[in-house]
Amino acid sequence: MTLSRVQSLDNNTQAFLALVRAGLWETDVALMPFTIDFQQVFNLAEEQSVVGLIAAGIEHVVDTKVPKDDVLQFVGQALQLEQRNIVMNLFIARLIDKLRNAGIYTLLLKGQEVALCYEKPLWRACGDVDLYLSDDNYEKAKSFLTPLASDLEKEYVRDKHLGMTIENYEVELHGRLYSGLSSSIERELDQVHQDTFYGGSVRSWDNSGVQVFLLKAENDVFYVFTHILQHFYKEGVGLRQVCDWCRLLYRYRDNLDSRLLEKRIKRAGLMTAWKAFGAYAVEYLGMPAEAMPFYSGNKRWINKAQHINSFILSVGNMGHNREKCYGNYPYLIRKCISAFRRIGDLASHARAFPMDSLKFSFAILQNGVNSAIRGE
Repeated sequence: MTLSRVQSLDNNTQAFLALVRAGLWETDVALMPFTIDFQQVFNLAEEQSVVGLIAAGIEHVVDTKVPKDDVLQFVGQALQLEQRNIVMNLFIARLIDKLRNAGIYTLLLKGQEVALCYEKPLWRACGDVDLYLSDDNYEKAKSFLTPLASDLEKEYVRDKHLGMTIENYEVELHGRLYSGLSSSIERELDQVHQDTFYGGSVRSWDNSGVQVFLLKAENDVFYVFTHILQHFYKEGVGLRQVCDWCRLLYRYRDNLDSRLLEKRIKRAGLMTAWKAFGAYAVEYLGMPAEAMPFYSGNKRWINKAQHINSFILSVGNMGHNREKCYGNYPYLIRKCISAFRRIGDLASHARAFPMDSLKFSFAILQNGVNSAIRGE
């Protein structure tokens, strides 16, 4: 990591990032330079949904003894995460098996499938269950699962997205991959769709005896990255999402088709963003540079990485730190707050990513207006 960049952060944030690196890569960490308030570190970990990573990092502290009460707080939370992940994985196995018995075939996106790339998969914070389906299977899954749902969200017809609650789990059906950022990204995600459902390019995971299909590694890496950018430009991206991307790249570092990945990134117009986030992964999160495709340590990218770090720490996981600002205001006021927030983010990001911010702003603002008209 660039020392001057790190030293500009306060002690607790420096210690937090050091422990994230230790947990992410299972490497030793020294905390002696820092005067640490571990409750503040815990608060940061909760904001970024990386409590499990910090708990894993604490196991690798080599130069000081972390107070017992603080260790117990982190480890206790990690063990709870472990139990939730075990139960969620069993739910996913039952759900996919039930769908398959009904002649409905699906892939699993993000979440639990990316968790497999971690050293401690069960210590990753779990979220929704995202199912990715072909056009035909999307319609079948809607009909089959709707009667099983205790709660049903409004469907985004254009995006082919429907959320529902089944057995207290948030399940999202995706009939297409969508970013809402630019037509060039959408075209490339449509190519991933073709490659997956008509080219048969998939991986699989044996989940308690149930074969769960996943995106091909190159496609998965590309999709996860576009999803990071979607949140980066809309409401807020969290550290956990970037850590997921890092672990996915690291897990398949020796098997990725780098030529295909480079073509996808360039056709989507995302090489600038990729190199900036790549610099962030290496400089701030300790990812081995050789495992980050197209990495450059040029000062240009490190400056952009500093902007990324400041934004992530300020907004929290998926914009968590901003939710309190919305309160219980009426719908129109909440939409106005959200619109002003996005305009502010675009202006802020424009300092580091002028061309990308300009390019993405048209789609973001247009989609926001259309969403308000539809009452979404």
